[in-house]
Amino acid sequence: MKKSQEFVQQHKERFLEELFDLLRIPSVSAQSEHKGDMVRTAEWLREALLKAGADRAEVMPTEGNPVVFAEKIVDPAKPTVVVYGHYDVMPEDPKGEWLTEPFEPVVKDGRIWCRGADDDKGQLYMHAKAFEAMVAAGELPCNVKFMLEGEEEIGSPSLYGWCEQNKELVKGDIILVSDTSMVSWQQPSITCGLRGLCYMQVEVTGPDHDLHSGLFGGAVANPANVLCDLINKLVDENGRITIPGFYDDVRELTPEERENFNKAPYNKENYMKGIGVEELAGESGYTTIERTGVRPSLDVNGIWGGYTLEGTKTIIPSKASAKISMRLVPNQNWEKIAVLFEDYFRSIAPATVKVDVKSLHGGQPYVSPTDMVAYRAAEKAVEESFGVRPLPFFSGGSIPIVSGFESILGMKSILIGFGLSKDAIHSPNESFGLEQFYTGIETIIRFYKHFSAMSAE
Repeated sequence: MKKSQEFVQQHKERFLEELFDLLRIPSVSAQSEHKGDMVRTAEWLREALLKAGADRAEVMPTEGNPVVFAEKIVDPAKPTVVVYGHYDVMPEDPKGEWLTEPFEPVVKDGRIWCRGADDDKGQLYMHAKAFEAMVAAGELPCNVKFMLEGEEEIGSPSLYGWCEQNKELVKGDIILVSDTSMVSWQQPSITCGLRGLCYMQVEVTGPDHDLHSGLFGGAVANPANVLCDLINKLVDENGRITIPGFYDDVRELTPEERENFNKAPYNKENYMKGIGVEELAGESGYTTIERTGVRPSLDVNGIWGGYTLEGTKTIIPSKASAKISMRLVPNQNWEKIAVLFEDYFRSIAPATVKVDVKSLHGGQPYVSPTDMVAYRAAEKAVEESFGVRPLPFFSGGSIPIVSGFESILGMKSILIGFGLSKDAIHSPNESFGLEQFYTGIETIIRFYKHFSAMSAE
């Protein structure tokens, strides 16, 4: 792999310039006005993969945003790695909190500041450049396919159908994903579990139009007040979700499993300082690491209703709404949870209002076994790059399509992410360290080497 590593060193500035061009395209899948940007990003990636050495690369339409598929087959008899990534990014809102322009990358303090710098354009592009280096050096030891989508941030609704239609096209031995984070840069980790996701939207309606709060206040139920009360009833004072049946499929860890799980380095003071809070909250009886890795959670992601502009407007709003997400753990089924949520939310609503409940999207939890060849190859690659053996770690985040890959394509995924908590993904001022970017490329090159060798044993 020496020639590949030398190639990276010789072209590292060009790699960065190319990433900047990719980051400048505002590929926000959640906003319809960026539909053209989604196509433009897909076409940009197709050309980048062809230049990197792919035998073929194409932009394939779906019912939503296109999928970029590319491949290089060095020998049909050799193992095939399928690289998954997503080119869509979160909205930049609230834009006023950014210290730089959201879609104009800059390097400051050894970090790239831009929306998508980490999630997932920076991590995705590490794979393109590792692939290019190995092809250019003549050291690519296996077949490689790329499957890059533009809807992960909205639940990958089109990719499930695309996978069903293209099973033979993307057939391989393992799916390689870099869309996760590490415990820390000093203690690297490999993600061996992801929480599932169930995303709901609720609307509470009272009067058929806004009312004067003086003339009607005290006589008519206020939908905003009622919504707040309903949300408050979803989680009790011990941080436990109150939806009947919600925990039925949750497996409690054994004492030994809990002990091993909590061996990951954690400092409460540093954790709180990093997010600007003075105390933590959550389900009683569990540590922070357990709460964010192997326990489910429920959170309001957005809430609105009534008058929110400058000045005052004394009204009882006609409607109030909220978006609510639930992170799920292995054995929980997001579709079942969606039904349980709707039934309970309707049951606790008073007769003074009407409620509407919608399931927006979701995905099942995922477990990546630590005894498979891909995990052992990833473990060795990370240890060589960092000089420290990585920990297996359960992430609190979700990549809904990963469980779909297993059920539709019959392939397991290995999750080697290089993000850090300070990267502020999904928030203003997202960033990605230059060291993270280049070390990621180096580690991916090593993964190919070890995975190919171990698969041949």
